[in-house]
Amino acid sequence: MGKIKWLLLIICSCFVVLSGGRELKVKHKDHLPIYNHTLATILVEYASAVYMSDLTELFTWTCSRCDDLTKGFEIIELVVDIQHCLQGFVGVAKDINAIVIAFRGTQEHSIQNWIEDLFWKQLDLNYPDMPDAMVHHGFYYAYHNTTIRPAILTAVKRAEKFYGTMNIMVTGHSMGGAMAAFCGLDLAVNHRAQNVQVMTFGQPRIGNAAFASRYKKLVPNTIRVTNEHDIVPHYPPYYRHFSQKTYHHFAREVWLYSTGLGSLVYKVEKVCDGSGEDPSCSNSVTGNSISDHLAYYGVELCGETSRSCKIIMDPRIMDYGITDFRGNLVLSRDPAVPLLKLNTQLDNDRNPL
Repeated sequence: MGKIKWLLLIICSCFVVLSGGRELKVKHKDHLPIYNHTLATILVEYASAVYMSDLTELFTWTCSRCDDLTKGFEIIELVVDIQHCLQGFVGVAKDINAIVIAFRGTQEHSIQNWIEDLFWKQLDLNYPDMPDAMVHHGFYYAYHNTTIRPAILTAVKRAEKFYGTMNIMVTGHSMGGAMAAFCGLDLAVNHRAQNVQVMTFGQPRIGNAAFASRYKKLVPNTIRVTNEHDIVPHYPPYYRHFSQKTYHHFAREVWLYSTGLGSLVYKVEKVCDGSGEDPSCSNSVTGNSISDHLAYYGVELCGETSRSCKIIMDPRIMDYGITDFRGNLVLSRDPAVPLLKLNTQLDNDRNPL
């Protein structure tokens, strides 16, 4: 028996050594997605970059947030809906072999005013096999009824035509996270995409329990990252005693929080259960912090200025753009054609719009 115990000890030790330095991945029996810390730190940089107001730097991927883990990214389409203060882009990240779609979060007001003015009315969702699903009217409208959706879908088709089949990763912060979730659902249901992954940061609730349940099945590879006491994931409110009637998050949540005492504080990344409303994750604390909403993984997630919807653009970049009669702008490039090299330093040629 002694030899068997020693053999088991040696085998266990080998497993410990072999697993050293590997990224922790958590998989549950409910077949929810595996959380990948490295991918999260990459996608949060895309969610940050989409806030940039200098469209020339963003389109040429030379902005101050267009470096580090996203270096080498190639934008295919950048869309700015001036009328509704919305912005998003589609491009290809060859290092992770994926088409990346990112949506900008709220710019129109301060976060506090946005919370107070939030349009909570639920809308019947006309999607196949979702008869009882209802969603947030404002967030649904922002993706489906603006210039954002057609521009995004057109760019995805162009990217797939040129690069072939790739994973599609959709991300966004705050309201941009809500739009990312609707985009992922749109791609999976209406466009039969089989390889859609959604990861959002500080996303609000966007639908009722029936919607959350169906969303989890239709877009199973979805992660919602929440941070500490971030106020936004707590809105619109969820009432546990009326869980089928009120807004309800879909799974899976990953909650970032700090623990410890004094100088021994360290960060924890908790992979939550499959309910979408795990009482031991962000629901275990009061959502009362705006500062926790504005930075994830140490990355800033907000606009550069408080001025809403301000954009800056070199006139030469309009060679790639079209505008509609409302002033909404789409900048597009052919993936097969190298992008014109521009001097992206601020100069007298720049025109604030």
